[in-house]
Amino acid sequence: MKQKKQIIIFTDLDGSLLDKDTFKFDEIEDYFKDLISEGIKIIPNSSKTEAELLDFNKQHNLNLPFISENGSSIHGLNLIHKELPNKISISRPAHQIISIYNEIIPDNLNQKINFILKLKHEEQEKIFGLPSNKMMLATKRNYSLPIQFMGNEIEKNEFFKIINDVGLTVQTGGRIMNICDNVNKSQAMTKALRLISKELDDEIITIGVGDNENDIEMIKQSNYPCLVKNDNFNSSLINIDDLIKSSEPSPRGWSDVIKTAIQKIKT
Repeated sequence: MKQKKQIIIFTDLDGSLLDKDTFKFDEIEDYFKDLISEGIKIIPNSSKTEAELLDFNKQHNLNLPFISENGSSIHGLNLIHKELPNKISISRPAHQIISIYNEIIPDNLNQKINFILKLKHEEQEKIFGLPSNKMMLATKRNYSLPIQFMGNEIEKNEFFKIINDVGLTVQTGGRIMNICDNVNKSQAMTKALRLISKELDDEIITIGVGDNENDIEMIKQSNYPCLVKNDNFNSSLINIDDLIKSSEPSPRGWSDVIKTAIQKIKT
């Protein structure tokens, strides 16, 4: 008997699925839900917090598994198979990360860093680009420290080296940087797939969708790598054979690359 194919889409949200300014995807939401109705699994893999992703599910009447805070935790795999766990934490908690940061970062670099969660509410809203009612969700960070780096390139490189040398990372997304444990979207995707493949007999085919630097590794390890147009990101940084690129930004760019990927899977 021929093995059944199970398509799983791992997708970034902001700038990939969601409009980078409005954070909506109304014009393709019906298509998005049609994919789910057809049996395709969609797993958001985002820098967003657990609270934001639960709200995303609630707002759109969805019940999707997801990966939060740049690969720090995996949620809802039991929705794919009942024997899979509901939550897996990959990262150390934020209080441990800030403790390490305070021990290693010299004063001259610390002065170049704005911890966004310490800023006034109005400043946070401006940086995140979110309305007030969404800000509380964005600041409920369990594993990462959002920052703005105000120094020059030499200072930034020094900062990155110090962080990396102690087993932490700095994830660069669209609007902010996040100091995280040594995790990323790709590692979380790999762990999720390893667990899923133990429970499903199907041939698993992955589509990875992103638009920015912190999506590159996730895209690379997908069977069908997809990049949504982002004018602020140099796509030449991604050297991937058969990369599917959109000519339009999100959300329409998301549906365009997914349609292309699915067509390739079917042929």
